[in-house]
Amino acid sequence: MSQNAAAPENAGRVPLTTTRAVSVFGISVVGFMTANLVPVMIVALTGEPGFSVTGAGALMTASLLVCAVTCLLTSRWSARSGRYIVARAGLGLTAMGFGVAAFVPSVPMVVAGVVLGGVGAGGAVSAGGAALGALRNPDRASGINGFTNRAIVSVVLFVIPVLGAGMGSAFGLLAGLALAALFTTGWLPDRPAPEVGATGESSAVSATPTSRTTTVAGFGLLVCFALWALSEDSLWAVAATMGAEQARLDETGMGLVLSLSTLGGLIASALVGLAGPRLGRTAPLVVALVAGGALKLLAGSVTDPGWYMVVVIAWNTLYMLSFIYIIAVAAALDASGKWSAPVLGVYLIGSSFAPVFGTSISAAAGYTTLGAVLAGMTFVLLIPFALISRHSVRTEATAARRAAETEFPQAAIV
Repeated sequence: MSQNAAAPENAGRVPLTTTRAVSVFGISVVGFMTANLVPVMIVALTGEPGFSVTGAGALMTASLLVCAVTCLLTSRWSARSGRYIVARAGLGLTAMGFGVAAFVPSVPMVVAGVVLGGVGAGGAVSAGGAALGALRNPDRASGINGFTNRAIVSVVLFVIPVLGAGMGSAFGLLAGLALAALFTTGWLPDRPAPEVGATGESSAVSATPTSRTTTVAGFGLLVCFALWALSEDSLWAVAATMGAEQARLDETGMGLVLSLSTLGGLIASALVGLAGPRLGRTAPLVVALVAGGALKLLAGSVTDPGWYMVVVIAWNTLYMLSFIYIIAVAAALDASGKWSAPVLGVYLIGSSFAPVFGTSISAAAGYTTLGAVLAGMTFVLLIPFALISRHSVRTEATAARRAAETEFPQAAIV
């Protein structure tokens, strides 16, 4: 039996333990939760503080944009030696900013708190994303991360109305979660350290080898992910109005769509987490993107309320599947988190322009044209996504092989 068989799979990355799971997934979820809670936060802002709907929307857009920018600005630091500092500072600012917004009833303080909370959330997203790259089996880790995100967000969205959708529940609950996550930052996995081979020389093979092709693939992934976010969230931004105007879907039906979409996302992420590498990475991503594009096309033309609900729920489920695999591609490209750290930041950039993009096209050319445009974007983007995904698989395998050869140098002699 060759000693290559004894070489650890995904060498250089660390296994997923309970403490690492709590830290990596918890910090990532808290950082990205602002985007998930935007609807209830807007409702809260129009209550006691007295913001108009437009003003509340503008403030939350500002918070998301500073979150995205902070994530991008700190991603390189998080991928190197600063992820612990970035995580602690980010979560601390998130707790402080949203805490002030929740409990200091002054419009200027609310504005400052919401923006500061967005800055902190960007640091948490960056640090959590970088740490995700250090975990073995990026597909399974991304699946569990997606499942955790959907599950926690579902619980929070259930709890907030029970407590009353005010500033204390919408912003205070997130501040409390950030404070709790702050105590888990010491469990974050660090970037893979250089290993010492049999010759006594230090080698950085434990980290994913960086090449010009990998760098091009990484930047290409970030650009494609931002454009994909624009196409996905543009449909979501008009889903309610399109359902009402085109398919005669009432508020009860739309509420059912939201609930079942969350369930579909949970099922999709759980399946990816359970399957791990067995399904591969590129094939399921391509299938999900093709089917998702077809469903976008259908969403723009379906007039029956029942079928509209089916199409939107199926599209949302496939959206989550695609999202998880794209995050896995980013994590697999570099174990240090070079690409998984900024990937959610670029997603938020694309997402922030989605409402304007979606409503402008639908108002000017109709929902059928919007569906065709968004489907076309998906079909074009799946080509670079597939190529980058295949490269991530080869890159991950090369890193594992080089690390194994360093740990077992005699295995290279057959």
